[in-house]
Amino acid sequence: MFQAVLGAYGLNAEKFKIEPFGSGLINRTWKVYSKELAYILQEVNTAVFREPQNIAQNIETIKKYLDQTAPKYLFVAPIKTLNSSDFVVIDDHFYRIFPFVENSCSIDFVHQPEQAYHAARQFGKFTRMLCAFNVQKLKPTIEDFHNLPLRVEQFKKALAQASDERMSEAKSAIEEIIRHYDIEEQYVDMINSGALNLRVVHHDTKISNVLLQAETGVGLCVIDLDTVMAGYFISDVGDMMRTYLSEANEEEKDFNKIAIREDVFAAIHKGYMEEMDQVLAFTEKQFFIYSGKFMIYMQAVRFITDFLNGDIYYKTNYPKHNLVRGLNQIDLLNKYTAKQSEFEEIIKKINENRVNEAKTILN
Repeated sequence: MFQAVLGAYGLNAEKFKIEPFGSGLINRTWKVYSKELAYILQEVNTAVFREPQNIAQNIETIKKYLDQTAPKYLFVAPIKTLNSSDFVVIDDHFYRIFPFVENSCSIDFVHQPEQAYHAARQFGKFTRMLCAFNVQKLKPTIEDFHNLPLRVEQFKKALAQASDERMSEAKSAIEEIIRHYDIEEQYVDMINSGALNLRVVHHDTKISNVLLQAETGVGLCVIDLDTVMAGYFISDVGDMMRTYLSEANEEEKDFNKIAIREDVFAAIHKGYMEEMDQVLAFTEKQFFIYSGKFMIYMQAVRFITDFLNGDIYYKTNYPKHNLVRGLNQIDLLNKYTAKQSEFEEIIKKINENRVNEAKTILN
């Protein structure tokens, strides 16, 4: 396989070392390198991305726009094959190659607020640079990816057909999902009122999807662009909240380890708004804190729905794995919600500092 794929790019597999690379859970990824050259080879997971050409078209369309409007921005797009194809297709498997960005690194967990700051700024910068881009040109790469009303509807259908045993095991989780129905209701109200603007957003803002300078840790760019499509800023900010705020991730069984780091929240807000403050409408800014509720709740709903359906979507490693994941996210949601007033105070202080800094510069 490697020789066939690399050969399509004019490369000889025998001259390269090829090793598994990264921690991504969707696509299979390898680093292909020699003393002189280095690339990232990736197989697209077509079980998740059923229309790979939509990904290629979106990336190509954005690349052309950025080449004209921000030519110095580091946009890591796939390399075309020798015959100008987007993929090498072997037995219905789709492969592509990216350039490897030298002196860069990625991390899997946020250990320090500065890391969250640099990541948030890069995701904000990406959306800001595309604020004048026509989002209607982008095709959905995963239909209804962050459609919360659909996820809640799926949850309700699962309730109606789940076994008595699973209903009993998930009783407390079900009660919590229902108790928080207002999060979905608020989302519907926001969309219907036009409070949010459709924008180009990444949709998968975990920390590993940002390249950092290896020596300084300063953000370079965002990567893994397969989920880039039209959406709302709350998806990107919310996913950062969900995955950055607690050192314990969704796999943690000991919920005592789940804790909200206020300094990380401040770093996310500071980094993102340094890029997006002049872009977001006033109505959108009012939902910055809500974004965390939105994404955490949606993930909780999805885990519990899958558990009630008999674990048919997410890979599980032990009995009740999806139930534990769902309860984990519910615990995170409740701890996040309890910090509402603290978050409001943090944002107020950041805004005050920004105003004072502006005054100092003017004086």
